[in-house]
Amino acid sequence: MTDQLVQPVPRIARRLVPPPHTGDRRGASKVRQWPGAVFIAPHMLMLGLFMLVPTVYAIYTSLFTSRLVGGTTFSGLANYGTVLQSSEFWDGLGRVLLFGVIQVPVTIAIAFFFAAIFDAGVVRFSRIFRTVFFVPFAVPGVVASVMWSFLLLPDFGPYTQLAQSIGLGKVNFFSNQLMLPTLILIVIWEWTGYNMTILFTALKSIPREITEAAVMEGASLWRIILRIKLPMVMPSVVMLAFLNTVGALQLFTEPSILAAFQPQAISFGYTPSLYVYNTAVGSGEYNLGAAAAVLLALIIGLISVGGFLLRRRNGEFK
Repeated sequence: MTDQLVQPVPRIARRLVPPPHTGDRRGASKVRQWPGAVFIAPHMLMLGLFMLVPTVYAIYTSLFTSRLVGGTTFSGLANYGTVLQSSEFWDGLGRVLLFGVIQVPVTIAIAFFFAAIFDAGVVRFSRIFRTVFFVPFAVPGVVASVMWSFLLLPDFGPYTQLAQSIGLGKVNFFSNQLMLPTLILIVIWEWTGYNMTILFTALKSIPREITEAAVMEGASLWRIILRIKLPMVMPSVVMLAFLNTVGALQLFTEPSILAAFQPQAISFGYTPSLYVYNTAVGSGEYNLGAAAAVLLALIIGLISVGGFLLRRRNGEFK
């Protein structure tokens, strides 16, 4: 009986049954990787043409010196030595660091405040207000700088007249003492909406069960926001802190526009980016400007790598 049940598979049936796959899996994985490579190819091409090639060319250019008499000669690291010994470059770097120390925390704090109250649902028509807060980010930096320049004019600006009407006297927002606070005000106005949108999205990703459990325990609204939600969106806060810091180091548009209204308040190297522009374009020393640009890129790269390592240590990356 057992012999009748267990019969050998006929040869014809064996031919119909497909053999188990014993081929090289690496070939199949390569085939599966082709669609991904095709999709990222345009991005990598643009990255190479507009990022890598200009960077390599800037490094190459920084190693030469061009003179009216003698032409272009190889100078090695001499241009880097000149930039490192320039007090204007280091003054500008220190100025943007001070700018970032004030602007970045204030911008993120204001953005988190509005994102939290919009997420909590305590404001009616929150969608309209979120759109209004985001509009300044959509305004080009040149347009925003020109607009604020007219608003803060020393004699006819509405904010100057308002300050005079409340007893503060004639305030010159473009003076040497107030130029940096004025730039901080403009950049905060420009970037708060962007940061708020990112933080609002992060707050919306928090499960509702966590908030409902805290409410059942009798926690107040601000306790829920500061003790529960803020720690949960801290990775987004850290990411925005480093993005805003890198943006602060690249400050260029706003001071270059305000220089037209108060030239003596914006020096040759008021920011590192202005130093690069004025050296390469204004003075025609493009080799020296290329060296300054490479040094600024190295500083920003070190800060970016440090931020990445910090976020990786906090468990955001594996």
